[in-house]
Amino acid sequence: MVVVLDHSTKPRHPEKAARADTPILRKPDWIRVKAPGSRGFGDTHKIVRENGLVTVCEEAGCPNIGECWEKKHATFMIMGDTCTRACGFCNVKTGLPGALDLAEPEKVADATAKLGLSHIVVTSVDRDDLADGGAEHFAKTITAIRKACPTTTIEVLTPDFLRKPGALETVVAAKPDVFNHNLETVPSRYLTVRPGARYFHSIRLLQQVKELDPQMFTKSGIMVGLGEERNEVLQLMDDLRSADVDFLTIGQYLQPSRKHVALQRFVTPDEFKAYETIAYTKGFLMVSASPLTRSSHHAGDDFVRLRAAREAQRRS
Repeated sequence: MVVVLDHSTKPRHPEKAARADTPILRKPDWIRVKAPGSRGFGDTHKIVRENGLVTVCEEAGCPNIGECWEKKHATFMIMGDTCTRACGFCNVKTGLPGALDLAEPEKVADATAKLGLSHIVVTSVDRDDLADGGAEHFAKTITAIRKACPTTTIEVLTPDFLRKPGALETVVAAKPDVFNHNLETVPSRYLTVRPGARYFHSIRLLQQVKELDPQMFTKSGIMVGLGEERNEVLQLMDDLRSADVDFLTIGQYLQPSRKHVALQRFVTPDEFKAYETIAYTKGFLMVSASPLTRSSHHAGDDFVRLRAAREAQRRS
């Protein structure tokens, strides 16, 4: 059985209430996912709840949750479920977050062990209210996972740590295997899509990761269908390669509600394939480009391929 996820439910974001309603386009046949409900899905749900954890799978309304949770793959979102920013595309609620759960790093590590994960993705809400943007909490979570699951590889998907001196260095020093920070869209769309962020700051952030640790894999992703032009996407690829980014993901934007930024169009599978081909010619070690591609979708398998691609490059 397949379903087309409906993102047109009543928004739960009071901060977006003042935005004008925008129509939600009918989804094409190629955006189809399995309905959640398998035994594996239930087991994952139970472990997440028992450990009192938040997942981006649920908070962001990810269309791949059924597939991933069936395989006991979940992306943990640390530092609460409330973001200090109100990005136009995002389904995570905005407001004043609560205090950090100091036991959360151990809870994430325990859930990682119970799920038997060989690769774990840890992301977070933006925490502009914290002096370090939550960098130390990221580092403690990485350390706790390393202690509980020494063979598990760790991928972090971080905020931009805007105006938080030393934050990036703290996370990199904790030695995640992959450092991911998403650009989300092309520069011309930032004012609408990602108004609290700065495009070139994010490029510089990714570049600094390589300067701090040249062996650390870096990764970034964007959504398409937001009104970007093809040449802008190609320029973005060049900007990421100038920062020596290893892995690029490109996925279809799906409008969460009528109060979110409007979806302009559905990009066809052939267009995604063309983007993938071009990105490889520009030098990325790994590219994932498809309508349902998301940053952490198939992250474990992709990490194995990413590492193999680097080894092949070194031997050539």
